[in-house]
Amino acid sequence: MDLKPPRGTLDLLPPEGGRMRALYHLAAQVARRYGYRYVETPALELTELFRRTSGETSDVVRKEMYTFEDRGGRLLTLRPEATAPIVRAFLGRGHGLATPFKVFTIGTMWRYGRPQSGRLREFRQFDIEVIGEGGPAADVEVIAVGHRFLRSAQVGEFQLQISSIGDAKCRPAYRAELVAFLRANQDRLTDEHREHFEDNPMRVLDCKDENCRAVAAEAPKIVDRLCAECQKHFDEVRKELKEEGIEAVLTPTLVRGLDYYTRTTFEWVSPRLAEAQQSVGGGGRYDGLAEVLGGPPTPGVGFAIGLERVHLAWLNLHRDEGDVDLERPDAFVVGVDQGVWPRVRKVVRTLREAGLSADYPLEHRPIRGQMRMANVAGARYAVIIGEKEARAGTVTLRELTSGEQEELDLDLAIARMSASRGSG
Repeated sequence: MDLKPPRGTLDLLPPEGGRMRALYHLAAQVARRYGYRYVETPALELTELFRRTSGETSDVVRKEMYTFEDRGGRLLTLRPEATAPIVRAFLGRGHGLATPFKVFTIGTMWRYGRPQSGRLREFRQFDIEVIGEGGPAADVEVIAVGHRFLRSAQVGEFQLQISSIGDAKCRPAYRAELVAFLRANQDRLTDEHREHFEDNPMRVLDCKDENCRAVAAEAPKIVDRLCAECQKHFDEVRKELKEEGIEAVLTPTLVRGLDYYTRTTFEWVSPRLAEAQQSVGGGGRYDGLAEVLGGPPTPGVGFAIGLERVHLAWLNLHRDEGDVDLERPDAFVVGVDQGVWPRVRKVVRTLREAGLSADYPLEHRPIRGQMRMANVAGARYAVIIGEKEARAGTVTLRELTSGEQEELDLDLAIARMSASRGSG
């Protein structure tokens, strides 16, 4: 049997698993600080949900969805994104939910595609949504949440790019102008867009192919053709971002190609990732999505940040620090001989009750083998107990990186390890 995980998926073992879990924890901390509450939707949804929201002509529906028929004949899809399921759940409840509905989720998504570093078939996202609020303040707060998360994740330099794609008032005239431009430049497009650009012309502007990017650079810009209401909204978003101390770069080719997206679009890019994968996350306003699902007009705005890409950017910044393990134990308790084993177990319990992470060999082994286990576990300290320490009620505390050690009262050893963890 092949013991590798399926292509496009990863086993997250230590230390990678610990670093990913730390990102989950950080995302939840930041979201809660801004008043967002956790939601969770099923990994499986009726396929119709994504066909309606992503569109039959989108790459997600045509190429990337994991879809199958269950034993009851229902067509189901592993969720490729989180926004549509959350909006579905909000509409399905119908009443009793606070408005605006400010929620976050952290979960696994699936999209079929050629696996690359930072772009897997199974991937993890931090997702924020504000449903029921159409003003620019919601756009700004959503962006502020993502910005704070990326700063707190210590991924180094990144850039916020922003644009507006108008709404049902100003976009139809722009779409007609863009289609006319693309017809005149059809031969310069890639094969896929050359054949299908009229179905969804704004997707060409977001294409990463060099030929399409050259055409997009010359194409008419929606930000120069906004109606008065959309222009006012966009100006207010940019003004309030400055008040938040967030610098945003106007990027006219930054679009969302589906009709239910309106007004603000944004994306965070990192120079520490490969050029084709520099986006670590993005989002925008989707004021028409609820109506696509048969609900009443309900504005919304949100983002999704790819945690694998955040992790990769972090690794590229911290690669000189070695393989950092964020879940290594504070202490590994070592018993010199079999006779002190009751004391070893008691000390382990005391350390854990004091809030320290502590491990031990579970059964007595030679001292050399126990110290090897402490080093493999990546423990910060070895807490060594021999007959002398057991009689005196002390421990020998050894800092495993430096090798320095000292016999201490257990309470003092706990205080020293706790202080060291707080500073490191």
